[in-house]
Amino acid sequence: MKDKDKGSETGRQGTDTTPVPLLEAISSRGRVWEDLAEQYGVTNPDPPWKITLDATCDLLAAGSCVLPVLERRAEEDDLSATNYADIPFPERQLLALAHSLIRRGLLDEDELARRMEEVNRRLNS
Repeated sequence: MKDKDKGSETGRQGTDTTPVPLLEAISSRGRVWEDLAEQYGVTNPDPPWKITLDATCDLLAAGSCVLPVLERRAEEDDLSATNYADIPFPERQLLALAHSLIRRGLLDEDELARRMEEVNRRLNS
């Protein structure tokens, strides 16, 4: 549904499901942990970044409640049903969290893109 005042699409909990260009580009690449693990012969079913994702979600909910658990989970459900429906878990969870943080102004899309480029350079040097 459209929120006419904000000009954004919203889910059942008021989630801003307006696409984030960087995250749309990432989700269209199709490189998920399951494929990478198979390619490199890794048998661990969890990606190495999963523990950091879980810790980030816990920290956002702790103390100041920047992003309370129930609110984050509701947004994740909305985004999983819309924007990231074709992405497997846990990549879907990671994209939904990044989406929520970007839409709330807690994460800058351009800065995230720069950091991703930096990590890519390090991995490929």
